[in-house]
Amino acid sequence: MTVLCGIIGRPSVGKTTIFNLLTGAAFSRGVNQGSAKIPDERLEYLATIYEPSKTTFAALDMVDIPGFDNDEITEQNFKIFLEEVRKADALVHVVRAFKDESVWHVDGSIDIIRDLNTINSELILNDLELVETRIERIETSRQKGVPGNKTELSALLKCREALENEIHIGEADLTSGERESIQSLEFLTFKPMIIAVNVDEEQLLEGYPQKEEVHAWAKDKGGEIFEIAAILEKEIRELEPDERELFLSELGIEEPGVAKLAKAVYSSLDLISFLTVGKNEVKAWTVEKGLAAKKAAGKVHSDIERGFIRAEVVSFNDFKICGSEKAAKEKGLYRLEGKEYPVKDGDIINFRFNV
Repeated sequence: MTVLCGIIGRPSVGKTTIFNLLTGAAFSRGVNQGSAKIPDERLEYLATIYEPSKTTFAALDMVDIPGFDNDEITEQNFKIFLEEVRKADALVHVVRAFKDESVWHVDGSIDIIRDLNTINSELILNDLELVETRIERIETSRQKGVPGNKTELSALLKCREALENEIHIGEADLTSGERESIQSLEFLTFKPMIIAVNVDEEQLLEGYPQKEEVHAWAKDKGGEIFEIAAILEKEIRELEPDERELFLSELGIEEPGVAKLAKAVYSSLDLISFLTVGKNEVKAWTVEKGLAAKKAAGKVHSDIERGFIRAEVVSFNDFKICGSEKAAKEKGLYRLEGKEYPVKDGDIINFRFNV
C-alpha cells in the first residue's frame, strides 16, 4: 500500500531539510519527491533469525511542496501548492521553533501559532469555496431529492458550518454515509494533519516557547504532533553507527524523526504493518487496520488471495519471546486463521494457498 505524505509549511522552516533527512535525497528547489524507509526493530530482529537475502522495510512516499509565502506567492504557485496538497493522503505541516539568526523568517519573527493559522486559513478557505460551489450546484439542479445528492447535501451543509467555525472537515460531525458521499471531492481539511515542530538542540532538551499552545492547537484540530531536531538528526546520521547510538542516548532521542512521523501517519490513517518471513525475504506490509486476512494476502500477490486457504499467524512479541519459529510452534503459539481474520499490527503471517 502506497501512502503519500505532503510536507507543507512557510518558507525557511526546515521543510526541505526534513524531507532530505527522511528520504536521503540531495537538496533541490521546487517540488521534490522521494521515499522514506520506516525503521522497524521487528524486521531487524527477524533478519538476524532468518538471515534473508533481502530485508524490505515499509516506506512512506514524501513530496516536499514549496513554502507558502503570502507576500510573494503567484496564482501559478498557489495552483501548484493546492494541486500537490490535493494529491497527498496526509499532510505534514512543518513549523519552526528553532533559533538561528542566519535563517530569516518571512514574517520577521518566530511565532508557531501564527504560522499554523496562516496555512490553516488557506486550506479552510479553499474547502469553503468548494463546499459553496457544490451546494449551489446541487440546490439549483433538478436532482436535489435524489438519495445520493440528498446525503451529499446534508454532508456539505455540515461541512460549511464546520469550516465557518474553523473546524476541519475531518473533525465535522458526519455520518459514515455522509463521509463517503464527499470522499471524491478531495477536501484539503479532510486529510489527516500531522504537525512537525522543528526544534534546535537546546529546545529538544529543555522545550520551546508556545509548546503548550501548539499542542492545544493540534488537539483542537484533531492532528498528531511531534518534535524533530532536523539539523541535529542530519549531523548524527553522518556519524559512525557506534557514535550515533551514543549521541542519541545522551540527547534522549529514543527514535529518529522518520519513525515518529511514521507512527503519526499510521495512527492518523488507521494503518498497521504485518510481516512475512523466509530465507528469500523478510518484509513489512502496510495495510488498513482490521483488513481481512484474505485481502491482506492479495497485497502479497493476487494469486495468494485467489487461492487462499488459511493464514498461519503468530504475533511478533510471542515469536521474540520464544526466539525461533520452531520454539514458537512447539509452544502452540502459531494458529490457523480464516479469510475474515482481522490482521493485527506485528502479525507474522504465512499464507497457505492453492492455485
